[in-house]
Amino acid sequence: MLEAVGARAVLVRRPSELSELDGIVLPGGESTTMYKLARAFEIFEPVRDALRDGLPAFGTCAGMVMLADQLESGIVGQETFGGLDAVVRRNAFGRQVDSFESTVRFTPSWAAPFDSPATFIRAPWVEKVGGGVEVVATLGDRVVGVRQGSLLATSFHPELTPDTRLHELFLGLVRTRGGSGETRQ
Repeated sequence: MLEAVGARAVLVRRPSELSELDGIVLPGGESTTMYKLARAFEIFEPVRDALRDGLPAFGTCAGMVMLADQLESGIVGQETFGGLDAVVRRNAFGRQVDSFESTVRFTPSWAAPFDSPATFIRAPWVEKVGGGVEVVATLGDRVVGVRQGSLLATSFHPELTPDTRLHELFLGLVRTRGGSGETRQ
């Protein structure tokens, strides 16, 4: 999806690969595994520091969990990179078998609903946002998309639809910060 909107995407696995980033995507997956692997490969603190220094980030599903300053329903000792002044409930919509598709509603300043239903897979939701966090998408009364400065996070997987608007927005955040549009995940 990022390449479809003009970015060059590459994988990041080591701290040394962070130095040239213009933006980072924290993808879906399993958030406890993500944090354990980030610790094991000694990339946790470098990513946390980069985010604190203003590196634009787009977190989807587990990536939203990893960006949250506070976590509900995490495992004992689970850590996040932080940066997003929000409380996020991990696996809020249920287990893997409870995955679903639905149309999300964007706030009026953002966009019309996706052209395709959004996909929620063991998805989190936002329980509470801080003063600097803008709610950008909801599903019923649940917050499923937020933005704070150069951080964007969704409960759902926009990469599983043909709609590129959220990826375009993220690329705009990267370019606004002065980057070339190269993003890594």
